[in-house]
Amino acid sequence: MTAIDSRPRGRRATNRLPARLLQWPTMAEADYDPRYLQGIEHFNKCDFYEAHEVWEELWADYKGPSRKFYQGLIQVAVCLHHFGNGNTRGAIKLYHSSRGYLEEYRPQHEGVDLDKLFSQLEACCREILESKEQFPKNEIVPDLIPEIHLE
Repeated sequence: MTAIDSRPRGRRATNRLPARLLQWPTMAEADYDPRYLQGIEHFNKCDFYEAHEVWEELWADYKGPSRKFYQGLIQVAVCLHHFGNGNTRGAIKLYHSSRGYLEEYRPQHEGVDLDKLFSQLEACCREILESKEQFPKNEIVPDLIPEIHLE
């Protein structure tokens, strides 16, 4: 279990399924691979390792034009996983590479507002990105952790 698997203060955790999973999917959600949606659910619960695992399975099977998009999401999840576990050097590296993969899909792709995700991720990682230390000792701020919501 990672240091950020349980929902930090200000972010509610629950073992119950979200209400929207108990309903029929909307037309837009029905168009997405279930693994994509499952990864988003894990991501929004701060279960970044599981989000990465689910998206990596999708990425491995997928050969279409969104392949780099999925790879970028995987790297965002691993960036936040590393940051939450104190591996700030790894988080910084994955912050930059994730943006590289996702940049070509801006401003929006697969229902994700990438400009908003970039802004939230930058705010979350700002202290480690601006640090002059080789191994910044900053801790992730729970209220700044990004979430992904399909639009």
